Amino acid sequence: MRILATGLAAGLGLVLMAAAPAPKAPPSPQDILDAAPASAWKDIAADDLVVMTLADGNTVTYQLAAKFAPVHVANIRQLVRSGYFDGAVILRVQDGYVVQWGRPDEDKTEAKGIEKHPPAEYDFPGKGAGLVPLPWPDSYAKSAGAIDGWPAASDGKSAWLVHCYGMIGVARDVAPDTGDSTQLYTVIGQAPRHLDRNLAIVGRVIKGMEFLTARPRGTGDLGFYKTDAERVKIVSAKMVSDLPAADRPAFQVLDTHSGTFERWLHAKANRSGAFFVRPAGALDICNALTPVRKATQAQL
Repeated sequence: MRILATGLAAGLGLVLMAAAPAPKAPPSPQDILDAAPASAWKDIAADDLVVMTLADGNTVTYQLAAKFAPVHVANIRQLVRSGYFDGAVILRVQDGYVVQWGRPDEDKTEAKGIEKHPPAEYDFPGKGAGLVPLPWPDSYAKSAGAIDGWPAASDGKSAWLVHCYGMIGVARDVAPDTGDSTQLYTVIGQAPRHLDRNLAIVGRVIKGMEFLTARPRGTGDLGFYKTDAERVKIVSAKMVSDLPAADRPAFQVLDTHSGTFERWLHAKANRSGAFFVRPAGALDICNALTPVRKATQAQL
């Protein structure tokens, strides 16, 4: 009888063990963003947004980094508002590197009202910049992380924005030229961090990147298009703040000082679930780009 009871109890134990729920998987990076409170998101100012409409009807929206390159960004705002980019073209698509746009060198359209020789806004004082450093080493700097939602790096004295996918820089000639913002480029491949502190970074593409990356590659040197027929025209570029209120797209960026950002980073570095056999346990700065989302009226 005791044997039977013991066997019965053991059997029940096995049943109970089999019925125990599986351990709950940790939240994914997207789960964390979906559960983020409204306070974890910051509005992007309309005067920092540009909508660029291409001849094929597609639009690209980019955010300006006025805090980090104020003179170059002031030039961009003036160029946009004066219509300089209306009728400009995509000049260059170099595979795994950049897409560049502006007016061809042979186009003599005057860029009115801009600073022709901006300072070299390639870096800025690191002290007080507000860098939220990643807890992992960086190959190009003493530390890397985010400043107000922008990917940045620092050597302890200076800080600078970095050339990650989608970041926008100002094309220039050899030094002492610093570029006047009449030609811009965005990174479409492996982050060319060797360009950091050598050109002015002025923004990032936040919507419509696919309409730049999917372009045919240029067949000329450095991916430049050889003929005007190959170049996609830019119908217009508009500051979002200049559009009618009902037509203004709105975006928000995750607050890099929030607990949500910290949890999101940890989840990105430690992927789990059925697919991941072994989490990386680390992130490169260009794989930790601060999330940006299109905002609804309810979120504003």
